[in-house]
Amino acid sequence: MKHVPLLINGEFKNSDATQHIDVTNPANNEVIAQAPCATEDEISQAIASAKTAFETWKDVPVTERARLMMRYQALLKEHQKDIAETLAQETGKTFDDAMGDVWRGIEVVEQAMNVPSLMMGETAENVARGIDTYSYTQPLGVCAGITPFNFPAMIPLWMFPLAIACGNTFVLKPSEQDPLTPVRLAELFKEAGAPDGVLNVIHGGKEQVEPLLTHPDIKAVSFVGSVPVGQHIYRTATAHMKRAQCFAGAKNHTVIMPDANKEHVLNNLVGASVGAAGQRCMAISVAVFVGEAQQWIPELAERIKAVKPGPWDQKESAYGPVISPQAKERVLRLIDSGKQQGATCLVDGSDFTVEGYENGNWIGPTVFSDVTDEMDIYKEEIFGPVLSIMNADSLDDALTLVNNNPYGNGTSIFTSNGAAARKYQHEVTVGQVGINIPIPVPLPFFSFTGWKNSFFGDLHAYGKQAIRFYSETKTITSRWLEDDIPGGPNMTISLG
Repeated sequence: MKHVPLLINGEFKNSDATQHIDVTNPANNEVIAQAPCATEDEISQAIASAKTAFETWKDVPVTERARLMMRYQALLKEHQKDIAETLAQETGKTFDDAMGDVWRGIEVVEQAMNVPSLMMGETAENVARGIDTYSYTQPLGVCAGITPFNFPAMIPLWMFPLAIACGNTFVLKPSEQDPLTPVRLAELFKEAGAPDGVLNVIHGGKEQVEPLLTHPDIKAVSFVGSVPVGQHIYRTATAHMKRAQCFAGAKNHTVIMPDANKEHVLNNLVGASVGAAGQRCMAISVAVFVGEAQQWIPELAERIKAVKPGPWDQKESAYGPVISPQAKERVLRLIDSGKQQGATCLVDGSDFTVEGYENGNWIGPTVFSDVTDEMDIYKEEIFGPVLSIMNADSLDDALTLVNNNPYGNGTSIFTSNGAAARKYQHEVTVGQVGINIPIPVPLPFFSFTGWKNSFFGDLHAYGKQAIRFYSETKTITSRWLEDDIPGGPNMTISLG
């Protein structure tokens, strides 16, 4: 049995933990590794290691920190395929999806390579007579990251490269459901030349998270996961005087106007709704068809019905299983609730298996029409391959529906009318908006900007906001009096 190691002070080591969590292959639920629930002492060691490393790392020139990220980026590209294979086996993602997961993380590391320009301060000369004011951007100290199962490469890479490039050190607690990928990322980071203690990795569940939220040496906490956990982490971390950014649930709508390009809409909605088994916080889970566009619903259902899930290493697999039997049970419960509460099930994937993988967590693509905002399949984040279809008479009606939803992670509109697109992007109360693009995830030189119950905090992930989150501004006002200089300002300095 493979035991997932901890990383403490530059050393990959087996834990002394008495409790372990099985890491399974979701395609067949076979155990492929065991992750330790790190002991209290091991967590303290990881934090202490990061604190000690910070004393020297914060003084490493910013250009050297950027070069570490350059080396790391090169190693991630070199090993992208083997990282993706590990990722696919422990998450169930198809190989192409896993490759994309790694690549989006690499793009954030590329942003971290730009850290010298991102950390520049500001200067104003002569704010008063003979007085100048300028600011520096300096690191915070030890930061922590708590990451989810659905993107075990991308989301850790959202966090620790940017934090460390800013001069901080980091303690990562990845998801206990797929920790092999984050450990591989840490191995390559060490190979790139990261000093001991700059990055530490611990494993476990809620019990291992709590010390990261309360320990006085942790200065900032980043989290991605569910709403209840995100709220708990935000409240606990801030109550202990820490910075916190918590990315939580989503219910992403796309609005289809009747003047949209029909083929473009249908082709994009298939992958955006059921791709990655719907286990994306930016997945389109609600499609709102406006007016005559409702005529396209039967054809959309037929196209989604043709999508076939399968194991990660088969090219014809459109997506993989959901992460666990518990996740499957939850999705099936919500599908059943949709049927019981009056929605029309156009495509039913609740009784789906893959030959040779009958024990896997499979759910076929599922589509409901005639969904209302009072149904559980609308109110809850399903996190499975389920699309809910709703109707609206006008763009204003669609906007009201979207804006009344408690989540605000992502949304999109399909239209050929520029005025309609501008009205939607201006009035919608959602943080990330796509126009004729189904999943509007920004590239890392912008920031990932969920709103409402999709995000708790002030500064978002990656981009310039992440640099602000992982740093502090020091403002200096200086005055040099010429009368204090021996010989005055024209003095001659001897270099002999």
